[in-house]
Amino acid sequence: MTIQEAQQQVDQWINTTGVRYFNELTNLGILMEEVGELSRLMVRQYGEQSFKESDKGKEISDEMADVLWVLICLANQTGVNLTEALEKNFNKKNIRDAERHKNNEKLK
Repeated sequence: MTIQEAQQQVDQWINTTGVRYFNELTNLGILMEEVGELSRLMVRQYGEQSFKESDKGKEISDEMADVLWVLICLANQTGVNLTEALEKNFNKKNIRDAERHKNNEKLK
């Protein structure tokens, strides 16, 4: 699935099964919640926090997909073509960071 196809499929789902989009600020709040849920699992899996009973059965991949879903909702609502935005972002990074990371002593 391409990013464009994902945007189209999320839009179709929202407008049929989901009835309508939540407003942009609600979706921004939901995005922050989803990032928090991803963070919770990441710090337990890769950090020093121990798992709690409520963490059982949750998967990092599913939490990442939740973050992506809400980000796609926000893109659709605000008219952002994520394919174009990502391509533009790659170009920016290729120019700005062409030598930056290679010269970073912390990465050697």
